Amino acid sequence: MRSPIVLLLALTLPIAGCSVGPAYHPATPAALGVPDGYSVAADTRPLANITTWWANFDDPLLASIVERARVNNLDIAQAVARLRQAREALIQSRAQLLPTLSGSAGYTRSQSIVGGTTTLPGGATIITGRGSGDTLSVGLSASYQAGLFGEIRGTIDASRAQYQASGFNYATVLLSTQAETARNYMLARLYQAQLANARGSLVLQDDNLEIAGFRVQAGLVSSLDAEQARSQRASTAATIPTLEQNYNAAVSRLGVLTGQAPGALKAELEAVKPIPAGPDSVATGIPVDTLRQRPDVRAAERSLAAAVAQIGVAKAQLYPALAISGSFSTDASKIGNLFQTIAGQAFAGLTQAIFNGGRLHSQVRANEAAADGALAALAAGKVAFITIDALAPKLAHMLSLRRILG
Repeated sequence: MRSPIVLLLALTLPIAGCSVGPAYHPATPAALGVPDGYSVAADTRPLANITTWWANFDDPLLASIVERARVNNLDIAQAVARLRQAREALIQSRAQLLPTLSGSAGYTRSQSIVGGTTTLPGGATIITGRGSGDTLSVGLSASYQAGLFGEIRGTIDASRAQYQASGFNYATVLLSTQAETARNYMLARLYQAQLANARGSLVLQDDNLEIAGFRVQAGLVSSLDAEQARSQRASTAATIPTLEQNYNAAVSRLGVLTGQAPGALKAELEAVKPIPAGPDSVATGIPVDTLRQRPDVRAAERSLAAAVAQIGVAKAQLYPALAISGSFSTDASKIGNLFQTIAGQAFAGLTQAIFNGGRLHSQVRANEAAADGALAALAAGKVAFITIDALAPKLAHMLSLRRILG
């Protein structure tokens, strides 16, 4: 005669591979509103490696500051922590595929306080006196939650997608920090050049004002010329404090971006240097190639995959759940007598939610709404297509002007 537990497993294991909920498939370009054509011709050159794009400016100090930002920036540190947390969540989800084992060991000593009694076969009771006894026990138990309707696999898929999304989010923060660091470095050099021009102009305007004063005294010109020179000189002098403030703000932001005090890089940037110049053009391909390289768009796609997997996990809660457990135990009064007698138990049971006030169905609808929101966030990437496509002619015009002007 077959064991009832074996029979139950034989009936349930064939459906353990079933899953409920929608299957995720990456959205097609048409579903995301990707245009069939673009307003500019495709760049047939091989795509440039822009992993370390700031190196193209050939500025060692810029490269050094960007590297320090990568290592010490606090936003990047938070993104790394979130990535580690997502990785541990994936490990925890995968652990549900394996049974849980636990062991136990115990010792019990019993002592008669007043006295013990023994009932004889004839019904007479006699006092046996005080006594004591020792009991040693060792046990091993195992339990397993079978995901009959794909709830465990769905949880793993969701955790894996969230882990991948966290990786792309980290890349987004890293790229944003690198870009913001380079931008503020360029601004600092720009303000240095503007300050040098303003101070040089101020020296020339001081000379012009002095000459205009001499000419007024000589009666060669009216006082209007001197007032115009004075007004021009005052206007130039008024721009210097603003430029100094902007320069200090850019340097302070660089300090914060590198995880230091706002003025930490002021000494390094004190020497005036020209604004770094990059290459005339970079082969970026068509707009869709640029979009594929954007980690924020790829993170949105992985977030959608996670949200779809969570729908299946929520729907699986509406169906029966199978739990299997078993244990072995032995006890004796002496250590040497352990394992002479071993007792075992096995249990398998199905549980089905009957009434929960609509909570489980609400969880399904909530996860469906989250998936709709994730799809909308991914579809919002088409704005990048429109923006890049619209700016491409202007960018090409600016590059052509730069070549003409040298």
